[in-house]
Amino acid sequence: MPASRLTCFLLLTLLFGVTSPQLASAVDKEKFDGVVTKGLAYLRETGQGDNGMLSPRVGSGVTSLAVTAALRHGVALDDPLVAKGLKAIEGVVKPDGGIYASDRLRNYETCVGIMCLAEANKKAGDGRYDETLKNAKAFVTGLQVGADGEVGEGDREFGGVGYSGKERPDLSNTSYLLEALHAMDTPADDPTIQRALVFVSRCQNLDSKFNDTPFAGKVNDGGFYYVIPTEDAVESGSERATANGGLRSYGSMSYSGFKSLVYAGLTKNDPRAKAALEWISKNYSVEENPGQGDAGLFYYYNTFGSGLAAAGSPILETADGANHEWQDDLLAELAKIQKEDGSWVNTNQQWFENDPNLATSFALLALSYCDEEFSATNDQPVE
Repeated sequence: MPASRLTCFLLLTLLFGVTSPQLASAVDKEKFDGVVTKGLAYLRETGQGDNGMLSPRVGSGVTSLAVTAALRHGVALDDPLVAKGLKAIEGVVKPDGGIYASDRLRNYETCVGIMCLAEANKKAGDGRYDETLKNAKAFVTGLQVGADGEVGEGDREFGGVGYSGKERPDLSNTSYLLEALHAMDTPADDPTIQRALVFVSRCQNLDSKFNDTPFAGKVNDGGFYYVIPTEDAVESGSERATANGGLRSYGSMSYSGFKSLVYAGLTKNDPRAKAALEWISKNYSVEENPGQGDAGLFYYYNTFGSGLAAAGSPILETADGANHEWQDDLLAELAKIQKEDGSWVNTNQQWFENDPNLATSFALLALSYCDEEFSATNDQPVE
């Protein structure tokens, strides 16, 4: 696709919500099916326990991710991986509406649980999880900082959410909240989403009226960072800090941030979305998590796929003028690093990605964005 045509297509998609073409047009279907089949077989035959759970030592989140991936790849509701997994997830639904096995991970587990049950609801077509989803939505929206008016928009943590709720919020958990609400077709003008947009904007390295933190202009590259620390924390030394006391942007958070902007209704004419896309175009990679190397690599693959799907085009023009068929690139890299037994695993143990169940679930979720028709959801510009 010529660069001018690509630019026009992205502009139309992001400004007017133009439905994208079949994004999988460049993908080798035989290769894709082989990789996915092996990955699903690993989860079904090796990863899943008799009780339906995968890696229960870290809660219910891996089970939800695995079942969501399976459903997106067309696995039937009565397949053991899905049926046993859904039963296990149903078993951790709490009276407070949350879907979690660990108090420490209440937001994260409930959000990925919502994504899973929403996918199952769509597959079943009978509304079987409507009530559970309604209660879970109320639970996670109640965890958001500022949801009950305890702090106002002037608080730097306003709109964010953390692993278990209102302790220190971060962009990862906040983006999971937005992903869960998006899975339930929540409109962009929903108060929870708009509160989250305030926090997401403060996690962007962008000198603008939307980021009033002291870090906004120190890097100013349009990318995103994980958490808004105190200035003292940065000054005392941090692996995420730059020499001038700014916060380094990196891949998984920048794709998460961009996707979150889209889900909140922003369009390409908004400076936040424009700056985020520019960062993505300058830091394109399927071989590493830019700014983090192999740390969180499989989490990155999932945000890479979901973020570029939200952009609405099968081709990304990078800063050097090259056009990348990103789905084909993603498939090729994941096929190359897949293990003989069908799994994926990260040699870097950070964030538990040395667990093949987690890495494989993320890889399959990433591949789901190479197989479905997606539409842009940001059809209302932000003034």
